[in-house]
Amino acid sequence: MADTGVVELLLKRIEVVDGGVDSQDVAITLSVDHQVVVGAVKSLQSLGDIISAEQRSSKHWELTGEGQETAEKGSHEARVYNAIPEEGLPQSELMKLPSGKVGFSKAMSNKWIRVDKGHEGGPRVFRMVERIDDSVQEKMVQIQKGLANDVDEKEKNELKKRKLLTEVTVKSYWITKGPSFSTTITKQETELTPEMIASGSWRQKSFKPYNFEALGVALDCGHLHPLLKVRTQFRQIFLEMGFTEMPTNNFIESSFWNFDSLFQPQQHPARDQHDTFFLSDPAVSHEFPQDYLERVKKVHSEGGYGSQGYKYDWKIEEAQKNILRTHTTAVSARMLYKLAQQCLQEEKKKLAKKEGQSNKKKRGGKRRRKRSEEAKFTPVKYFSIDRVFRNETLDATHLAEFHQIEGVVADYGLTLGDLMGILHQFFTKLGITKLRFKPAYNPYTEPSLEIFSYHEGLKKWVEVGNSGVFRPEMLLPMGIPEEVSVIAWGLSLERPTMIKYGINNIRELVGHKVNLQMVYDSPICRLDS
Repeated sequence: MADTGVVELLLKRIEVVDGGVDSQDVAITLSVDHQVVVGAVKSLQSLGDIISAEQRSSKHWELTGEGQETAEKGSHEARVYNAIPEEGLPQSELMKLPSGKVGFSKAMSNKWIRVDKGHEGGPRVFRMVERIDDSVQEKMVQIQKGLANDVDEKEKNELKKRKLLTEVTVKSYWITKGPSFSTTITKQETELTPEMIASGSWRQKSFKPYNFEALGVALDCGHLHPLLKVRTQFRQIFLEMGFTEMPTNNFIESSFWNFDSLFQPQQHPARDQHDTFFLSDPAVSHEFPQDYLERVKKVHSEGGYGSQGYKYDWKIEEAQKNILRTHTTAVSARMLYKLAQQCLQEEKKKLAKKEGQSNKKKRGGKRRRKRSEEAKFTPVKYFSIDRVFRNETLDATHLAEFHQIEGVVADYGLTLGDLMGILHQFFTKLGITKLRFKPAYNPYTEPSLEIFSYHEGLKKWVEVGNSGVFRPEMLLPMGIPEEVSVIAWGLSLERPTMIKYGINNIRELVGHKVNLQMVYDSPICRLDS
């Protein structure tokens, strides 16, 4: 709201002056800040055609703080000249003066002083002229008095380079009477009340136009980070496809579940310290399913289930090491092992009920049990979205901590075609329809596929994920039936979020460099589908 007194004084000023007035002149006349007058102009403009205001801009020169000091005390070079006595002054002492460095250079250029480098005790500075004319100070005084037009433009630009002058642009209004000019201001109503309608007084009222362009007051509420928005969208896609979310609240994992259970050899490079974070306290884990651990040890060192293994001396000490999990596939391994144990427990219960039957019935029962074993295994579809940790070198696209999105499907007779089909369905829901698959190698999947999508913006194919069919060497030691296959795929959460929100540096998305205003302003995430 503008000051009412200033508004009235401005109207009276316009009334008595022919032509119009400048808002800068009005501010000087009324001894108020120019912005107060600008506020009064804006307030009058909102009332209709009381005044007409044309915005103008003008430029003028002002002295900087250093320029004002120059006008009072003289230029740097003049102060250096005046500081040198007749017998001269050591250059080292001259440089310690407040104007020493700048003034010495300028005074040398003006040939006001000279340096005797052969003097005993080091270089010494002497005057070269009897007197000087400090033209810089004179120009600064002229400009300070408002006589900038008397100074040559070239000289003013030179003083600007020395940061003694600055060119200021001033915006003002040229104010004239409007078609409905009046010195009496009638306040416009903002609301139509029931009393106005009942009395009919609204007919004599002037109402303020409603501004449909005005923004409402921002709600005082929390804001979701872009990663959380995209994560919610991915989670919804998995749920729509009938998947169940895996519990992934264990960031600390043993090497056994993270590597060994996945048929990843103990000499694999990913298990080195430059790729994995190892814990010092607690450094090792001790509780493992012993029968399962022995089967994992055997398939690594001796082979089995149609595989020759890796033929090395498998060590429990390596499997016991605790780490920050490098992938959520460790959780998938735990879930599949748990699923296998449930199948075995159900089978044991059935066998216990048939212990009293005859040998003939038992033989027939074995055939029926085999058929029932196939029927009792319930296909499952799991997914997870959670944090994993790698000992990565930090750059614009890599962090030591990031999110992995993983999908797992276990069922009878799944093939590579099923994997490719479900991947097409999954990525189509993300809005990605152009897919290509490239053979790859993973220790725990065979066959393995890298997933590529055509990026319309980059005009090239880019990798968007990895996938494969879990190896028998991983599944059969768990107790998963031989006829059951497991397909899986994974991708990161940060990369699609960066693409979706146009973020080039991952450190602007996660970490201490995140701009909170970006979080407040980021739109609702809608994956193209």
